[in-house]
Amino acid sequence: MASSLTWTVPGDWQNARASVPVTHRPMPAADARPLDELDERGLVDACLAQRTGAFDLIVERHRRAVYQLCYRFVGNHEDASDLSQDVFLRAYRGLRSFRGQSTLATWLYRIGVNVCLNRVGAKTTLGKLTEPMDERQFVDVHAESPSERMLKDERGARVRAAIAQLPRKQRATLILRMYHEMSHQEIADVLGSSVGAVKANFFHALGNLKKLLGESI
Repeated sequence: MASSLTWTVPGDWQNARASVPVTHRPMPAADARPLDELDERGLVDACLAQRTGAFDLIVERHRRAVYQLCYRFVGNHEDASDLSQDVFLRAYRGLRSFRGQSTLATWLYRIGVNVCLNRVGAKTTLGKLTEPMDERQFVDVHAESPSERMLKDERGARVRAAIAQLPRKQRATLILRMYHEMSHQEIADVLGSSVGAVKANFFHALGNLKKLLGESI
């Protein structure tokens, strides 16, 4: 079974992406530097120019974060792995739409949130939310409130099940804020909304989570 720490690109990745068309735009002179020396824009251009290994490097750099995002929505490793592959396939297909106005990570998060919200129902079966992930990597000793510390320290399926019952935008906002430690502005960029809307969604998400858990957080 895959895990957030050991998940790798599936063996059929090359075959799967070979069937995904990429529309090429006019390219600048090819940058012959090694791939690992290219910035984000250069690496995307290398992908569009079909340089061998360019997209694999993007996957390598971002697969952990994408996997963790997907896991937060589905709560089990098998579905998170499937969703992660879908995210990267969509990213490969849509590379021409990346203009560098946001970071590559933000762009991938935006795709990931959309994939997860479209695939996961408003309520996820509790039985599928039983596979734990090591939460210690998400703990922030400078958490803003006891509510945030509680969420980051909680390891039980009960909290994951409660999060799965939140409205879509509230669920996405809480996951990005609590487990990926994004600022309100970064979340707004991912969700395509305003900072005010993000703050409101987060406030309501905490309130709804408190009701679902039946305890003070």
